[in-house]
Amino acid sequence: MVDASTLECVWAGRARLGEGPLWCPERGDAGRLLFVDILGARLLAFDPARGETRVWPLDEACCWLAPRDDGDGFIAGLRSRLVHLRLEAGGPRIVADWPTPDDEPAGNRFNDAKVDREGRLWLGSMDDAAERSSGALYRLEGRTLRRLDAGYRVANGPAISPDGRTLYHSDTPRRVIHAFDLAPDGSLAKKREHIRFGETQGFPDGMACDADGGLWVAHWEGGRVSRFAPDGRLDETLPLPASRVTSCAFGGPDLDTLYITTAAEARDAEGLAGGLFRVRPGVRGLAPTPFRVEADRESEAWRESG
Repeated sequence: MVDASTLECVWAGRARLGEGPLWCPERGDAGRLLFVDILGARLLAFDPARGETRVWPLDEACCWLAPRDDGDGFIAGLRSRLVHLRLEAGGPRIVADWPTPDDEPAGNRFNDAKVDREGRLWLGSMDDAAERSSGALYRLEGRTLRRLDAGYRVANGPAISPDGRTLYHSDTPRRVIHAFDLAPDGSLAKKREHIRFGETQGFPDGMACDADGGLWVAHWEGGRVSRFAPDGRLDETLPLPASRVTSCAFGGPDLDTLYITTAAEARDAEGLAGGLFRVRPGVRGLAPTPFRVEADRESEAWRESG
């Protein structure tokens, strides 16, 4: 049972479009929560031990980060390309480009991503105006990128069940969360409607699974985060003081804290819109799986951007 009294805003910096929360454990019990402001083209890091948030401007908006299994920074989805990014003392630095779809329609951008238990990265694209059904779902294995599903207006919130057998993916404007059977080889089957939001619930945005198989979903324009049981039944709902809730991720040394991002864009009357929130949800989450690089470093070296 979520203890709503533990909900707090830990950063009130009004991200225009806060997204992509990612828990990064460090030495001992230390760790930090990385997240992005897509429209503000910023990368942010919240340090729970100090209660401080660092902010770095970016030359191109970043939509998400995924840690690499070699410990050398992240794979990052920028607005128009995938890159190898390091977060150094002086801030983020793009090290090299990564394979990127060359047939994405003009006006599309990347939006959200998640790594499965096998180290494969699942990422979606969207029409930046959220009008055309030009978005797609991709799978990235090492340097091999494949499109596995298409027809999305806003591909959003990949999440993988604890047993690794189910992939959840939403089309936000259509108010639907799909479920796929995920095979060990990374193939998808049996696409089906898993959850459909009603008119009063807003729109399904970013998602995260807990260790018990519950699916936590951010409600864009719904002002809440909800937990759904593995069968799709609504289990719990946590209201937030911001209507545009964008994503959530588990963090903390014991993965028992749920971090929640929101958006301040077009919400001037909401004082905490765009803030980063945390709550003790009463369940534990899953540690982020790093992306399995499988890269030929010699072939990568010529693309180094310095």
